[in-house]
Amino acid sequence: MIDDDYHQQFLQAIWHGQSTHPLVAALAAQPAFAVYRNTIFKGCVDALAGNYPTLQRLVGDACFHDVALAYAREHAPDDVCLINYGRGFAAFVAGVEALAELPYLPGVAALDRAWSEAHLAADDAPLEMAALHEALAQGRDVRLVLHAATRWHSDDSHPVFSIWSTQRQEEAGPSPELSWQGESALLTRPEGEVQWRAIGAGACAFLAACQRGTHIAEAAALAQHAEPGLDIALMLGELIQAGAFTSFQYQ
Repeated sequence: MIDDDYHQQFLQAIWHGQSTHPLVAALAAQPAFAVYRNTIFKGCVDALAGNYPTLQRLVGDACFHDVALAYAREHAPDDVCLINYGRGFAAFVAGVEALAELPYLPGVAALDRAWSEAHLAADDAPLEMAALHEALAQGRDVRLVLHAATRWHSDDSHPVFSIWSTQRQEEAGPSPELSWQGESALLTRPEGEVQWRAIGAGACAFLAACQRGTHIAEAAALAQHAEPGLDIALMLGELIQAGAFTSFQYQ
C-alpha cells in the first residue's frame, strides 16, 4: 500500500536523488528515474527562463541555466502550472557568489517578477477620476485601492530600471550612458498590456502607504517625507493616468 511517507520520500528522491524508503530507493536506482528527474528540472529551468527573460539576456544562457538549476534543486514548484514559478528567485540571485560583481541583477530579477505578476493579475476596472476629484473637492479623506496588476520596485543604489527597460526591448541596442544612482519603477496593466515607467521615491512611498490602507492625506505626507518638494497633485495625476488604482473608499 502506498502511504503519505512514500509520496514524501518520492519527492525527496526527485529533488535530492536519494531516499531511505526501500520501494522509492529501488525505483530511484533505475536508469529511467534519472531521466525523469532531469526532465522535471529542465521544466523548472525553462519556466524560470520564461519568467525572467531580462535576467537571462544579461547573464547569458549558460550562466542562467546554472543559477536556475541551483534554484530548482532547492525550491520545488508548489503548483503544477509553472507560469508563476520562481517567486523567490530574485532573492536567490542576490546570494549567488558568482554574480556578486553585478549587484544590480537582483533588482533586474525583481522587475522581471513584477512584470509577470502584473501580467497574471486579475482584471480590474480603472479608477473613475471624476468621482475622486469630487470626493477630494468635498474634503473627504479617502483610501485609494490599488489596481490588482499594480507593481513597483525601488533600488536605492543601482539604475535597475534603465538596465531592465533597455534589455526588455525586442532588439536591445547599445547600452545608454547610465547615471549610477538608484531608480524606481512602476508597472501597471491599464488596458490588457503591461506598461512600465520610471517613478520617484515619493511615488513609491505613496503606493506602499495606499497598499497598507492609509488614507490619502497621510499617504501624501509620507510621499513628501520620502521626496521633499514633491508635487503631490502632479504625482497623483501621473499614477492615476498610469492605471495604478481601481477605486477609492471613504473614511
